[in-house]
Amino acid sequence: MAKTRLMNELQALQKEKWCTVEPCDGSNIFKWTVGLMVVNSDSYYDGGYFKAQMSFPSNYPMSPPSFKFLRPIYHPNIYPDGRICISILHPAGEDEMSGESATERWTSVQSVESVLRSILLLMDDPEVSSPANVDAGVLYRNDRAAYIDKAHEDVEKSKTDIPEGFVLPTTLVDAPPQKFNDDDGFWNESDGEDDFGGSDSSGEDAEMNDDFDEDEDADGDQEFEDSDEDPAVAKE
Repeated sequence: MAKTRLMNELQALQKEKWCTVEPCDGSNIFKWTVGLMVVNSDSYYDGGYFKAQMSFPSNYPMSPPSFKFLRPIYHPNIYPDGRICISILHPAGEDEMSGESATERWTSVQSVESVLRSILLLMDDPEVSSPANVDAGVLYRNDRAAYIDKAHEDVEKSKTDIPEGFVLPTTLVDAPPQKFNDDDGFWNESDGEDDFGGSDSSGEDAEMNDDFDEDEDADGDQEFEDSDEDPAVAKE
């Protein structure tokens, strides 16, 4: 089950433009080399290509994978050795000590894609209340300009890991699309249309239909009045 699931996820992610994924030695599906690209002009890490390694347990997806940046990043939620502290990679279940709910932690419905997207979001919106890198957390809160300088330094260092011949995306079109619940999006969009005059339009349509029916009845009555034939015979 784990091998089939991982192979399917690998093939799907290899079609994406915002990341690169491949088995570490070309055949070990349980260990991947990952390249995460940040293509967001509002991000402190814009233009970065952050190389990492993911390892998967034999009972994946029942247990979460592990993730480690191969080139450490100065970030409140990334340890100096490159490991990342993020709820989605924590084993399933409640954890009273961390304060994380079960919905924040790993479940078997999660995937590599959801993990990578969560990491990209965390890079731009760090959790500073319980940082893995205390110094980075303090700097982020107290001297944002200095923190940004360090982030830019990490971006420049990361570019040395870009594979030869690989062209890093430079437009938001190629960036990972924002995740939405399709059903929620559909109904929200429909509600929004109603709020902006949908009900008024319906009222106008109803009036138009009533007018049409009245005109039609009037025409029908006139037709029978003008005719000497019995209406039932005329209908036949």
